Amino acid sequence: MSSVRRPLLTATAAGTLLGALWFVPSANATQDKPVRTEPSVQATAQARVTTTSTETAEESPQLADTGSFDTTPYIAGGTLFLTLGAGFVVYSVRRERLGF
Repeated sequence: MSSVRRPLLTATAAGTLLGALWFVPSANATQDKPVRTEPSVQATAQARVTTTSTETAEESPQLADTGSFDTTPYIAGGTLFLTLGAGFVVYSVRRERLGF
């Protein structure tokens, strides 16, 4: 009886995953609206402020150096999940060989 339920369970899990992925937004690089040709009011005002200031290009403030991106949590989490997944595979193969 359990051998009949296993493909049904797998199909249900796959269908659920595909259904959930249906709602993930896509990142299309195309625009629905045509590109504007005239500059916006905000961009024009910023350009006026920049050109009327007394600072030259060499003296303008630079962006702050925030340092490198901390990847430690991502490395630790990825290693943990990779180990957990490998453990499940080993457990499954062992269980199958023992005939449970």
